[in-house]
Amino acid sequence: MSPTQSELADLGKQHLYGNYRQPPIVFARGEGCRLWDSAGKSYLDLFAGIAVSTLGHAHPALVAAVSEQAGRLLHISNYYYNEPNVHLAQRLCRATGMDRAFFCNSGTEANEALLKLARRHFFAQGKKDQCRIIAFEKSFHGRTMGALAATGQPGYRDGFGPLPGVTHVPYGDVNAVEAALGQDVAGILVEPVQGEGGVMPAPEGFLRALRALADQRQILLLADEVQTGVGRTGKFLGCMHDDVVPDAVALAKALGGGVPIGAMLCRSHLAAALPPGSHGSTFGGNPLASAAANAVLDTLDKEQLTAKAAKNGAYLANRLADLAERHSPIVIGSRGRGLLQALVLKDGIDPREMLGRLRERGVLLTAAGGCALRFSPPLVVTQAELDEGLDVVDEVLGALDS
Repeated sequence: MSPTQSELADLGKQHLYGNYRQPPIVFARGEGCRLWDSAGKSYLDLFAGIAVSTLGHAHPALVAAVSEQAGRLLHISNYYYNEPNVHLAQRLCRATGMDRAFFCNSGTEANEALLKLARRHFFAQGKKDQCRIIAFEKSFHGRTMGALAATGQPGYRDGFGPLPGVTHVPYGDVNAVEAALGQDVAGILVEPVQGEGGVMPAPEGFLRALRALADQRQILLLADEVQTGVGRTGKFLGCMHDDVVPDAVALAKALGGGVPIGAMLCRSHLAAALPPGSHGSTFGGNPLASAAANAVLDTLDKEQLTAKAAKNGAYLANRLADLAERHSPIVIGSRGRGLLQALVLKDGIDPREMLGRLRERGVLLTAAGGCALRFSPPLVVTQAELDEGLDVVDEVLGALDS
């Protein structure tokens, strides 16, 4: 007899490390934008595993690609090329305007590669002290030590000792960036939309101003597109809304549709910054993950999901703005870009309590920035599914502000 959901949750509490705060729910399967727990309850997924499940759950194209590749070749290491990875590198460079691709397994690793690339680039020019990075308050770049140093949220860094090498300035403040620059700065690391910071889009002109500063000072502009990349904002990269081409880009999350993969892409002037032996990844670019990413890109094109993200994102934004206006006693407003949107709650309204109430009603969202309900649904989401979830959000908000 199979264990019950309660028994499985108890096993998790006993044996999994306690650094997460999971409710006693065990998910068993998914299809499209729906998930089912092991007790058979259905949920509408409007967070996509934190902006990861690009094609939703069990998309036939992704299932077929992973199954076929698993039966052919899983792993060989980067001592040799593999066909899915070579094709993926070419496709990503074409889609982003970059020239070279390094593959890893997560967004954190992709950002680590960005940081190492920037430092090593100037080291190779004999500028050994040019290694400081400008990053932004409320940013999130990952949890390894280098990515954590760049993360502009003290709560994530507490307890891990001094993390030097990064100066944090207010997001959107060009004057603060300029004031923080010096001869020791290698680059500026920026998210086009701060995801974990509360879904904060870059102010108009901010990314273009950073590009101009980087060019003027001959330093690098590094774009963390881990949460915004691969079509989520309505363009392949978030930076494309501002016609900005960074020197290097970090991708992950949506790229594999749920299969772990990350990528650092860079322009040709950085192609030699990480010579053989200077960086690597045992599993990075493996055939399975590369085949999954190729299937995601195929489906993105075939189903025109980037254009749909723009259209459905505008629809979602309008509905959220209406909800914010009608529930003004507890909601400050809404913000976002494409299918990365948020309702910003007033002080004293606990977003985690809201998440629990929504979960009980069968709708899954996440919190961001300590004050926002984040919407990051699969790119295959329909307007009918958005309406279904938003109607539940409307009812839960109404119960709180009545």
